[in-house]
Amino acid sequence: MRWLASLGGVGYLRPAPGTWGSLAALPLAYGVHMVGGFWLLLALTVLAFGLGWLSVVKLTAEGHGKDPSWVVIDELVGQWIAVFPVSYGAMLMSVDLWRLWPGWIAGFVLFRLFDIWKPWIIGYIDRMGTPLGVMLDDVLAGILAALIAVVLAGISHGMLM
Repeated sequence: MRWLASLGGVGYLRPAPGTWGSLAALPLAYGVHMVGGFWLLLALTVLAFGLGWLSVVKLTAEGHGKDPSWVVIDELVGQWIAVFPVSYGAMLMSVDLWRLWPGWIAGFVLFRLFDIWKPWIIGYIDRMGTPLGVMLDDVLAGILAALIAVVLAGISHGMLM
């Protein structure tokens, strides 16, 4: 469970283990997309959420604290959600994922911003202090990052002007 929750030890990197976890999630998302496209990325995100939740339940029951800093499986889930628009867009347009590189950067930066800042309901969920809260605040940060990245892409391409 420690291996899963720490993304193979990435969560033990210092400083800022959450940022390292988010960075590690990006090449993994790329690889998943290359193997099975957006739909595989979506399915594995759901699977990672479930396994992450179970691992956090087990680890907190073992006395590792409510939200150990080395647990970064939640960052993987949130970061993958933040790049859903990139993966989906590449699939729809039948283009290489790297042609949408601004979306990768926006997804990463926006996700980290919302995961650290924890505005509005994200902070409320984080303060629940439960294994579900550990996972769900990153899901919401990822959703918010994805939505804002879509708006920024629309503005950049002149579609929302």
